[in-house]
Amino acid sequence: MAPKPTEGLAKMLRITWNMLFKKPAGTHPSGSIPLRTLTRAQLEAAPERSLYRLGHSTMLIKLRGGYWLTDPVFSERASPFTWMGPKRFHQPPIALHELPLLRGIILSHDHYDHLDRWSIEQLAATTDVFLTPLGVGDRLIEWGVDAAKVHQLDWWQGIEIDGLRMTAAPAQHFSGRTPFDGNSTLWASWAIFDDDLRVFFSGDTGYFEGFKTIGEKLGPFDITLMETGAYDAQWPYVHMQPEQTLQAHKDLRGHWLMPVHNGTFDLAMHRWEEPFERIAMLALENNIPLATPRMGERLDLASPHAGERWWRETERASATHWESAMSVK
Repeated sequence: MAPKPTEGLAKMLRITWNMLFKKPAGTHPSGSIPLRTLTRAQLEAAPERSLYRLGHSTMLIKLRGGYWLTDPVFSERASPFTWMGPKRFHQPPIALHELPLLRGIILSHDHYDHLDRWSIEQLAATTDVFLTPLGVGDRLIEWGVDAAKVHQLDWWQGIEIDGLRMTAAPAQHFSGRTPFDGNSTLWASWAIFDDDLRVFFSGDTGYFEGFKTIGEKLGPFDITLMETGAYDAQWPYVHMQPEQTLQAHKDLRGHWLMPVHNGTFDLAMHRWEEPFERIAMLALENNIPLATPRMGERLDLASPHAGERWWRETERASATHWESAMSVK
């Protein structure tokens, strides 16, 4: 894996200036995000191998009678502050305190839009295990999580729980929660195996050759939950353009593709719905089955469904443009 290029101060200041003062129109939805509210009773009655997207990269997955949560962020903002920083476009489909007891939480890295301290503190007592890349677990322990519950894995290390196998895999990203702790913890993608079911969760990553290696070692995958959002030409190393997401899915030898890391926070310069539209066009062109469930909509991992273009319900004004673009393909 190539080392991350060193970002000069001038570039970092330019990016910050553009994010603060040169935001284009449409990075926030103009209407309400359509979602399906959930109750604990619904989740407890859900069939095995059910997945519910709760927002951004937060997925609730039911496997072998247990509930697993990826990168839980239930706070109003993806930020160290309650009064500033990226604010949610929508509330979670279920309140944090209504969740069923969790068998485990799987964390990809320590950025604020993936590791939310308030959520972790609320879930610490009702979650059996926490799976993290190296160093991230130390943060949880500092926040009061029982050290006996925390399992920290290096790339290619795996753990078996209740017959499920979870393996931490490489990713191309970075870490840190302050200006002074950059890359002091590891970041990872995750492969989840339940007998014949293989699920890949990308976490955050730029495109790199490691996807081919993961596909060769751990694939093929029945479904890939792939970062598709918060990309920009200004930071090509750490987030993928939709074309790269599609190529990574191919490298992984994935079947169904589900785009995540979108639809909840404004973290880039593109229109909020652009990641959905671009990956939908690319998947159609490449004959790749795409799953786009609404927030809170059940996805059957054993037999996924395509879902609707629900984001167009929020952005009717821009839907005509995208529909015209799709008709040309």
